[in-house]
Amino acid sequence: MRLFHFALTFTLIFSLSPGLGSSQASASSNEWEETIYDRPEQHSSYTTKKDVFITMRDGVILAADVHLPDGKGPFPVILTQTPYNKNVPSTENLNEYFIKRGYAHVAVDVRGTGASQGAWDSFGEAEQHDGKELVEWAASQPWSNGKVGLYGSSYRAINQLLTAAQQPEGLEAIFPIVPMGDMYRDILMSGGMVNTGFIPLWLGLVTGSGLLPPSYTLSDPIMGTTVLLNHTGQLLGFPVSTLSSAITGGDFAYDGPAAQLRSPLAVADQIEVPTFFTGGLHDLFQRGTPLLYEKLKANGVQTKLLMGNWTHGNYGSGLPDDNVPALDQLALRWFDQYLMGIKTNISKIPDVTQFVLGEDRFKVQPGWPHKNVKAEKFYLRSGKQLTKETPSSLEPSRTMLQQPLNGICSGSTNQWMAGIPDALPCTKDNRLTELGELTYTTAPVNSDLRVSGPIAAKIFAKTTARELVLSVRVTDVAPDGTSREITAGWLAASHRAVDESKSRFLDGEMIQPWHPFTRAAVQEVKPFEVMELDVEIFPSNFVIKEGHRLRVAIGPSDFPHSMSPAPQLLNQLGGIATILNNSKYPSSIVLPLVEN
Repeated sequence: MRLFHFALTFTLIFSLSPGLGSSQASASSNEWEETIYDRPEQHSSYTTKKDVFITMRDGVILAADVHLPDGKGPFPVILTQTPYNKNVPSTENLNEYFIKRGYAHVAVDVRGTGASQGAWDSFGEAEQHDGKELVEWAASQPWSNGKVGLYGSSYRAINQLLTAAQQPEGLEAIFPIVPMGDMYRDILMSGGMVNTGFIPLWLGLVTGSGLLPPSYTLSDPIMGTTVLLNHTGQLLGFPVSTLSSAITGGDFAYDGPAAQLRSPLAVADQIEVPTFFTGGLHDLFQRGTPLLYEKLKANGVQTKLLMGNWTHGNYGSGLPDDNVPALDQLALRWFDQYLMGIKTNISKIPDVTQFVLGEDRFKVQPGWPHKNVKAEKFYLRSGKQLTKETPSSLEPSRTMLQQPLNGICSGSTNQWMAGIPDALPCTKDNRLTELGELTYTTAPVNSDLRVSGPIAAKIFAKTTARELVLSVRVTDVAPDGTSREITAGWLAASHRAVDESKSRFLDGEMIQPWHPFTRAAVQEVKPFEVMELDVEIFPSNFVIKEGHRLRVAIGPSDFPHSMSPAPQLLNQLGGIATILNNSKYPSSIVLPLVEN
């Protein structure tokens, strides 16, 4: 049951400013206060109203559980929209910490899931419109003071952003934990490959939780049976159609209207309420969460960003630490300010706090992206070296077999399976995976090398096949040889087209390439023709400590995280890839180095 509850926290699931180092004005503190905000319980008990039916504009009935503090109201409302069945025990479905401090907590099964009617379409138009109606319903209830906040992780966090973009009456603040920004690039098809590590598991979890009989089945057997049969009938609907479309090279294999409809970054300009983001440096949405923060910050929205050393399955673990409070304490302070009207000195919360990999601590930083960084280029060299010196014209190239099963036991596997394989030692050491990759490593650094933000690799490559996939990993190599994965990026060569107007540059170097990933942008891969491949490596925050080494490992795949759609897979099998690294084709990686 514990594993089932853990798994149910999973979720599905741009505009970029051109200058990485641009200054960001902020009145927030440069460090966390030593005293953590909290307050005593006001209510020792609460009352739950199960399966409160809420009728949407099209007649579909959604089921909600309403948890009310005992005592005199009205109360501000915290609303959670979930696809994982509100009857499953979870603090996101029933948060006693908030309730006993004077909040009503409302948990609603989104349409087509749990005890709610309708067809599930995962962030589709109907579900998004439901969010607006649910907020306005909660604000209008006699037990409500008219002020609503949104709360929850993952799917429930994404729903917050899509709801807030509609600017419903009564919405005052949101607290999204590990949300995605861009459905296509963050999770579904990173680099143009299907996320076969997480998406099938996630789709199964949503549909599986929808097959639990509604709690009102005995009291209303007709409605309960009808809802359950409807959910059963959906097994061949959105879940199967989405995955099959991506795998077979259908519409979901390309960026387009379906993905943009479900991407919070596409509507972030419409979000105006105060927003506290929590993300993870090894989370599924490692890329998207900070981009959402950046977008809202640029628009003048009151917003904060906390990035921990977390996967999607253990966000918030280890807190409080380094004066950073537990997530419920942070959410209480946020909601108290905007829903209760209590002065909690929000301006004293640092705007951006990130865990520093390699130092293993949280540190406040000046904005995201970090404003005190410079672009530093490292070249792939013969002899498996990674150096700042440009290669000569005589340096030999290296080759590797194109096979789709590399990466089975790596840091990437742990990340993209949401931390489930965490106990396996090889997820902490990539040396087994690197046997099928080409590695390039610096000499031991003589002083700490600090990196913060997006990373890009420019790889010159050719293949004997008609498709090529590259996985580019960045690792920290300890003195004992352990190679711990920090972050990575992926690209199918047929998707190598770059839109520079949406890419990010630092000191004249492309630091975050933006690929269209549309059908129209696909480019032919011709055997033996050299291609320039700009690989977006997901942003991170780390230090290569003195005596450690920085490594770039280039592989032909990242299984089980990703797999090429069938047409591309058939075009690449059995090919031999060549990675060039000479003065004419200087393959390299660009890092945003923090200036001390």
